[in-house]
Amino acid sequence: MIGTVALVAALSGVASWLIAGRVRQDALHRSLLDVPNQRSSHSVPTPRGGGLGIAVVTLAGTALAAAGGLVPIRLAAAIVGGGALIAGVGFVDDRRGLPASTRALAHTLAALWAVWWLGGLPDLDVGAGTVHLGRWGGALAVAGIVWATNLYNFMDGIDGLAGGEATLVGSCAGVLLMASGRADLALVAWLVSAASAGFLVWNWAPAKLFMGDVGSGLLGYLFATLAVASENAGALPLLAWVILTAVFVVDATITLVRRALRGERWYAAHRSHAYQRAVQLGRGHAWVTTSVLLLDLALCALAAVAWRWHPLLLPALGASIVLVGLVYVVVERQCPMYPLSQPHRAAPPR
Repeated sequence: MIGTVALVAALSGVASWLIAGRVRQDALHRSLLDVPNQRSSHSVPTPRGGGLGIAVVTLAGTALAAAGGLVPIRLAAAIVGGGALIAGVGFVDDRRGLPASTRALAHTLAALWAVWWLGGLPDLDVGAGTVHLGRWGGALAVAGIVWATNLYNFMDGIDGLAGGEATLVGSCAGVLLMASGRADLALVAWLVSAASAGFLVWNWAPAKLFMGDVGSGLLGYLFATLAVASENAGALPLLAWVILTAVFVVDATITLVRRALRGERWYAAHRSHAYQRAVQLGRGHAWVTTSVLLLDLALCALAAVAWRWHPLLLPALGASIVLVGLVYVVVERQCPMYPLSQPHRAAPPR
């Protein structure tokens, strides 16, 4: 089994690497470049859209696994159907841009599709017990998937960060899912991890290729959909997935809430996330990304503790939020999101 998994992971990684390389050549030929501006964290025009390799490998791999009886049809339908919509909209957006309303509609439709195939989210495991959500669980799951799709896109702002996060989180989740007896969910998680690792070869600092919306939005969707499926299967609890992705969840949520409270357009491009401000302090992309991945290892350990000793799920979740929150505070003290000397300016009219 281990040998088969290793072979599939290696082939997936190589396939993603090859597709991403082809995308890079095409982007250079067509001048589809991410040109630096005052809101960018990079300084060199760089090809974008390399996440297409992640999309093709993950979605095609899941479909083939379902055809071979390795993944349930309902899970594959949720992953492939909604994932194709997310990736397709992201692909178009990377090339000619789409209105925010169009992207939001696509994300919502994809989330509704996934939740329908997965049977909603009737119950939520909180460690010491189970909270019955009923029909409200479905609405909560849709909102969570939409938010995850967008927050992962927001966090894809420096070299290697989004790809590295997906590689590590997918690997760790796959191990815990396999230990839970759900090889089907573990297979999908490892597909995501391997495909992300293949892309990461191009994206590690200094990046030769950016992921683009075709990959970043898809990764958020995939992890959120897997979390709902895992919760419903009684495997790795949904809240354990929040622990695994706490760096992205905490940074994106706090930053965007602060922007919204100041009347800013929270969905507009900016450099206010903690990881972006760490770069502004003079830390290189590789240094910041490596630091996040080391923090992710600690979160993986917390998720494993919560999985092994179930009553500790909520304490482990709280510890993960506190841990990442402390890092956020440290960055804030060194590079404030809103310096006191900076006057508040009202958001421009829409």
